[in-house]
Amino acid sequence: MAVRRRPLLAKVLMHVGLAPFLLFALFPFYHMTLTSLKTDRELYDRAAVPLVIRQGPTLEHYQKLIWETAFMTWTKNSLMVTGMATTISVVIGTIAAYALARLKFFGVGTFGTGIFVTYLVPTSLLFLPLAQVVHWLGLADSKWSLVVTYPTFLVPFCTWLLIGYFRTVPKEVEECAMVDGATRIQALWRIVLPMAVPGLVCAALFAFTLSWNEFIYALTFTSSSDQFTASVGVTQELIRGDIYFWGSLMAGAVLGSVPIVILYVFFLDYYVSGLTAGAIK
Repeated sequence: MAVRRRPLLAKVLMHVGLAPFLLFALFPFYHMTLTSLKTDRELYDRAAVPLVIRQGPTLEHYQKLIWETAFMTWTKNSLMVTGMATTISVVIGTIAAYALARLKFFGVGTFGTGIFVTYLVPTSLLFLPLAQVVHWLGLADSKWSLVVTYPTFLVPFCTWLLIGYFRTVPKEVEECAMVDGATRIQALWRIVLPMAVPGLVCAALFAFTLSWNEFIYALTFTSSSDQFTASVGVTQELIRGDIYFWGSLMAGAVLGSVPIVILYVFFLDYYVSGLTAGAIK
Protein backbone atom coordinates (compact mmCIF):
# COMPACT_ATOMS: atom_id res chain seq x y z
CA MET A 1 0.00 0.00 0.00
CA ALA A 2 2.88 2.36 0.80
CA VAL A 3 4.30 1.79 -2.69
CA ARG A 4 0.95 2.64 -4.30
CA ARG A 5 0.43 5.77 -2.23
CA ARG A 6 3.74 7.38 -3.15
CA PRO A 7 2.88 8.10 -6.79
CA LEU A 8 -0.58 9.35 -5.78
CA LEU A 9 0.93 11.61 -3.13
CA ALA A 10 3.49 12.90 -5.61
CA LYS A 11 0.72 13.73 -8.10
CA VAL A 12 -1.33 15.52 -5.46
CA LEU A 13 1.67 17.59 -4.36
CA MET A 14 2.53 18.39 -7.96
CA HIS A 15 -1.00 19.62 -8.68
CA VAL A 16 -1.06 21.64 -5.46
CA GLY A 17 2.24 23.23 -6.46
CA LEU A 18 0.92 24.09 -9.92
CA ALA A 19 -2.34 25.58 -8.64
CA PRO A 20 -0.90 29.08 -7.91
CA PHE A 21 0.53 29.27 -11.45
CA LEU A 22 -2.80 28.14 -12.90
CA LEU A 23 -4.69 30.76 -10.92
CA PHE A 24 -2.19 33.44 -11.99
CA ALA A 25 -2.62 32.49 -15.66
CA LEU A 26 -6.42 32.23 -15.61
CA PHE A 27 -7.21 35.26 -13.46
CA PRO A 28 -7.07 37.83 -16.33
CA PHE A 29 -9.50 35.72 -18.39
CA TYR A 30 -11.79 35.27 -15.39
CA HIS A 31 -11.83 39.01 -14.65
CA MET A 32 -12.29 39.85 -18.34
CA THR A 33 -15.26 37.48 -18.73
CA LEU A 34 -16.78 38.59 -15.43
CA THR A 35 -16.60 42.27 -16.39
CA SER A 36 -18.21 41.58 -19.77
CA LEU A 37 -21.20 39.93 -18.06
CA LYS A 38 -21.89 42.65 -15.49
CA THR A 39 -24.51 45.35 -15.91
CA ASP A 40 -23.32 48.95 -16.22
CA ARG A 41 -25.00 49.71 -12.91
CA GLU A 42 -22.91 47.10 -11.11
CA LEU A 43 -19.71 47.99 -13.01
CA TYR A 44 -19.78 51.59 -11.82
CA ASP A 45 -21.05 50.85 -8.31
CA ARG A 46 -18.19 51.59 -5.91
CA ALA A 47 -19.72 49.32 -3.27
CA ALA A 48 -19.86 46.30 -5.62
CA VAL A 49 -17.45 43.39 -5.19
CA PRO A 50 -15.20 43.34 -8.30
CA LEU A 51 -14.66 39.55 -8.45
CA VAL A 52 -18.28 38.31 -8.34
CA ILE A 53 -21.56 39.10 -10.08
CA ARG A 54 -24.25 40.08 -7.55
CA GLN A 55 -26.90 41.72 -9.71
CA GLY A 56 -27.21 38.94 -12.28
CA PRO A 57 -25.29 38.37 -15.54
CA THR A 58 -26.24 40.16 -18.73
CA LEU A 59 -25.36 39.91 -22.44
CA GLU A 60 -26.10 43.56 -23.20
CA HIS A 61 -22.41 44.36 -23.76
CA TYR A 62 -22.07 41.56 -26.33
CA GLN A 63 -25.26 42.73 -28.06
CA LYS A 64 -23.98 46.31 -28.15
CA LEU A 65 -20.60 45.20 -29.49
CA ILE A 66 -22.04 43.04 -32.27
CA TRP A 67 -25.09 45.11 -33.33
CA GLU A 68 -24.04 48.70 -32.61
CA THR A 69 -20.44 48.57 -33.85
CA ALA A 70 -18.68 47.11 -36.90
CA PHE A 71 -17.15 44.31 -34.83
CA MET A 72 -17.97 41.59 -37.37
CA THR A 73 -16.27 43.60 -40.14
CA TRP A 74 -13.21 44.11 -37.93
CA THR A 75 -13.10 40.40 -37.19
CA LYS A 76 -13.29 39.54 -40.91
CA ASN A 77 -10.46 42.00 -41.58
CA SER A 78 -8.37 40.44 -38.81
CA LEU A 79 -8.93 36.93 -40.14
CA MET A 80 -8.06 37.96 -43.70
CA VAL A 81 -4.94 39.92 -42.76
CA THR A 82 -3.74 37.32 -40.25
CA GLY A 83 -4.36 34.37 -42.57
CA MET A 84 -2.56 35.91 -45.54
CA ALA A 85 0.35 37.34 -43.52
CA THR A 86 0.84 34.01 -41.74
CA THR A 87 0.77 32.00 -44.97
CA ILE A 88 3.21 34.31 -46.74
CA SER A 89 5.58 34.42 -43.76
CA VAL A 90 5.62 30.66 -43.17
CA VAL A 91 6.32 29.95 -46.86
CA ILE A 92 9.16 32.48 -47.10
CA GLY A 93 10.49 31.51 -43.66
CA THR A 94 10.50 27.81 -44.59
CA ILE A 95 12.53 28.38 -47.73
CA ALA A 96 14.96 30.73 -45.98
CA ALA A 97 15.38 28.45 -42.97
CA TYR A 98 16.02 25.38 -45.13
CA ALA A 99 18.69 27.24 -47.09
CA LEU A 100 20.42 28.48 -43.94
CA ALA A 101 20.20 25.09 -42.20
CA ARG A 102 21.22 22.83 -45.09
CA LEU A 103 23.14 24.70 -47.78
CA LYS A 104 26.74 25.80 -47.53
CA PHE A 105 27.57 29.17 -49.03
CA PHE A 106 29.59 32.23 -48.13
CA GLY A 107 28.20 34.14 -45.16
CA VAL A 108 25.57 31.57 -44.16
CA GLY A 109 26.37 32.06 -40.46
CA THR A 110 26.23 35.84 -40.79
CA PHE A 111 22.86 35.63 -42.54
CA GLY A 112 21.48 33.50 -39.72
CA THR A 113 22.73 35.95 -37.09
CA GLY A 114 21.40 38.87 -39.10
CA ILE A 115 17.92 37.34 -39.23
CA PHE A 116 17.96 36.79 -35.48
CA VAL A 117 19.03 40.41 -34.87
CA THR A 118 16.32 41.62 -37.27
CA TYR A 119 13.73 39.73 -35.24
CA LEU A 120 14.87 41.60 -32.12
CA VAL A 121 14.29 45.06 -33.65
CA PRO A 122 11.08 46.44 -32.05
CA THR A 123 8.21 47.17 -34.41
CA SER A 124 7.83 50.60 -32.83
CA LEU A 125 11.07 51.61 -34.61
CA LEU A 126 9.98 50.34 -38.02
CA PHE A 127 6.53 51.79 -38.52
CA LEU A 128 7.83 55.25 -39.52
CA PRO A 129 9.95 54.07 -42.52
CA LEU A 130 7.27 51.50 -43.37
CA ALA A 131 4.69 54.31 -43.50
CA GLN A 132 6.63 55.80 -46.42
CA VAL A 133 6.69 52.40 -48.15
CA VAL A 134 2.94 51.97 -47.64
CA HIS A 135 2.27 55.46 -49.03
CA TRP A 136 4.56 54.76 -51.99
CA LEU A 137 2.64 51.55 -52.76
CA GLY A 138 -0.68 53.40 -52.58
CA LEU A 139 -1.96 51.23 -49.73
CA ALA A 140 -2.55 53.95 -47.15
CA ASP A 141 -5.74 53.41 -45.10
CA SER A 142 -6.12 49.89 -46.44
CA LYS A 143 -6.00 46.52 -44.72
CA TRP A 144 -3.74 45.35 -47.54
CA SER A 145 -1.00 47.54 -46.08
CA LEU A 146 -1.00 45.17 -43.10
CA VAL A 147 -0.64 42.13 -45.35
CA VAL A 148 2.48 43.78 -46.80
CA THR A 149 4.02 45.00 -43.54
CA TYR A 150 3.31 42.15 -41.10
CA PRO A 151 5.81 39.78 -42.81
CA THR A 152 8.58 42.26 -41.95
CA PHE A 153 8.56 40.93 -38.39
CA LEU A 154 6.97 37.51 -39.02
CA VAL A 155 9.47 36.22 -41.60
CA PRO A 156 12.56 36.70 -39.35
CA PHE A 157 10.77 34.96 -36.50
CA CYS A 158 9.58 32.00 -38.61
CA THR A 159 13.02 31.66 -40.18
CA TRP A 160 14.80 31.72 -36.83
CA LEU A 161 12.41 29.15 -35.36
CA LEU A 162 12.54 26.80 -38.36
CA ILE A 163 16.34 26.90 -38.67
CA GLY A 164 16.55 25.15 -35.31
CA TYR A 165 13.89 22.63 -36.25
CA PHE A 166 15.38 21.73 -39.65
CA ARG A 167 18.68 20.98 -37.90
CA THR A 168 16.90 18.24 -35.94
CA VAL A 169 15.90 16.43 -39.15
CA PRO A 170 18.65 13.88 -39.98
CA LYS A 171 20.62 14.79 -43.08
CA GLU A 172 21.03 11.11 -43.95
CA VAL A 173 17.33 10.69 -44.76
CA GLU A 174 17.43 13.56 -47.20
CA GLU A 175 20.74 12.39 -48.72
CA CYS A 176 19.30 8.89 -49.30
CA ALA A 177 16.42 10.41 -51.27
CA MET A 178 18.85 12.43 -53.38
CA VAL A 179 21.00 9.33 -54.02
CA ASP A 180 17.84 7.62 -55.30
CA GLY A 181 17.39 10.39 -57.85
CA ALA A 182 15.33 13.03 -56.09
CA THR A 183 16.24 16.64 -56.61
CA ARG A 184 16.82 18.90 -53.62
CA ILE A 185 13.40 20.48 -54.05
CA GLN A 186 11.74 17.04 -54.21
CA ALA A 187 13.67 15.97 -51.11
CA LEU A 188 12.51 19.11 -49.32
CA TRP A 189 8.87 18.66 -50.38
CA ARG A 190 8.54 14.88 -49.91
CA ILE A 191 11.00 14.12 -47.11
CA VAL A 192 11.93 17.15 -45.01
CA LEU A 193 8.63 19.02 -44.81
CA PRO A 194 6.53 15.99 -43.71
CA MET A 195 9.07 15.37 -40.95
CA ALA A 196 9.01 19.05 -39.96
CA VAL A 197 5.23 19.37 -39.55
CA PRO A 198 5.43 20.13 -35.77
CA GLY A 199 7.92 22.92 -36.44
CA LEU A 200 5.79 24.36 -39.25
CA VAL A 201 2.66 24.25 -37.08
CA CYS A 202 4.55 25.92 -34.24
CA ALA A 203 5.80 28.69 -36.54
CA ALA A 204 2.30 29.18 -38.02
CA LEU A 205 0.72 29.37 -34.55
CA PHE A 206 3.23 31.96 -33.37
CA ALA A 207 2.86 33.99 -36.57
CA PHE A 208 -0.94 33.85 -36.32
CA THR A 209 -0.85 34.99 -32.69
CA LEU A 210 1.57 37.86 -33.37
CA SER A 211 -0.51 39.04 -36.35
CA TRP A 212 -3.83 38.73 -34.54
CA ASN A 213 -2.62 40.77 -31.56
CA GLU A 214 -0.62 43.34 -33.52
CA PHE A 215 -1.70 46.91 -32.73
CA ILE A 216 0.88 49.57 -33.73
CA TYR A 217 0.93 48.92 -37.49
CA ALA A 218 -2.84 48.49 -37.64
CA LEU A 219 -3.37 51.78 -35.79
CA THR A 220 -0.84 53.62 -37.96
CA PHE A 221 -1.74 52.36 -41.41
CA THR A 222 -5.56 52.29 -41.18
CA SER A 223 -7.92 55.11 -40.24
CA SER A 224 -11.32 54.09 -41.63
CA SER A 225 -13.66 51.97 -39.55
CA ASP A 226 -14.26 49.48 -42.38
CA GLN A 227 -10.49 48.87 -42.64
CA PHE A 228 -9.80 48.36 -38.92
CA THR A 229 -8.76 45.06 -37.45
CA ALA A 230 -10.46 43.86 -34.27
CA SER A 231 -7.67 44.98 -31.92
CA VAL A 232 -7.82 48.57 -33.25
CA GLY A 233 -11.56 48.80 -33.93
CA VAL A 234 -12.56 47.83 -30.40
CA THR A 235 -10.29 50.41 -28.78
CA GLN A 236 -11.05 53.17 -31.28
CA GLU A 237 -14.84 52.84 -31.07
CA LEU A 238 -15.26 51.96 -27.40
CA ILE A 239 -12.87 54.50 -25.87
CA ARG A 240 -14.13 58.04 -26.42
CA GLY A 241 -11.93 60.60 -24.73
CA ASP A 242 -11.82 59.68 -21.08
CA ILE A 243 -14.95 57.50 -21.30
CA TYR A 244 -14.26 53.76 -21.31
CA PHE A 245 -17.09 51.36 -22.15
CA TRP A 246 -15.58 48.66 -19.98
CA GLY A 247 -18.30 46.05 -20.49
CA SER A 248 -18.13 46.17 -24.28
CA LEU A 249 -14.33 46.42 -24.23
CA MET A 250 -14.09 43.24 -22.21
CA ALA A 251 -16.71 41.55 -24.42
CA GLY A 252 -14.51 42.39 -27.44
CA ALA A 253 -11.47 40.98 -25.63
CA VAL A 254 -13.32 37.75 -24.84
CA LEU A 255 -14.58 37.28 -28.42
CA GLY A 256 -11.17 38.25 -29.81
CA SER A 257 -9.52 35.50 -27.76
CA VAL A 258 -11.72 32.75 -29.21
CA PRO A 259 -9.76 32.06 -32.47
CA ILE A 260 -6.45 31.89 -30.59
CA VAL A 261 -7.88 29.54 -27.96
CA ILE A 262 -9.37 27.23 -30.62
CA LEU A 263 -6.07 27.02 -32.51
CA TYR A 264 -4.01 26.24 -29.43
CA VAL A 265 -6.49 23.63 -28.19
CA PHE A 266 -6.34 21.69 -31.47
CA PHE A 267 -2.61 22.07 -32.14
CA LEU A 268 -1.16 22.10 -28.62
CA ASP A 269 0.82 18.85 -29.07
CA TYR A 270 2.39 20.07 -32.33
CA TYR A 271 3.16 23.40 -30.70
CA VAL A 272 4.99 21.86 -27.72
CA SER A 273 6.94 19.32 -29.77
CA GLY A 274 7.90 21.89 -32.39
CA LEU A 275 9.07 24.39 -29.80
CA THR A 276 11.10 21.91 -27.75
CA ALA A 277 12.69 20.20 -30.76
CA GLY A 278 13.84 23.53 -32.21
CA ALA A 279 15.14 24.74 -28.88
CA ILE A 280 17.75 22.01 -28.41
CA LYS A 281 19.66 22.83 -31.59
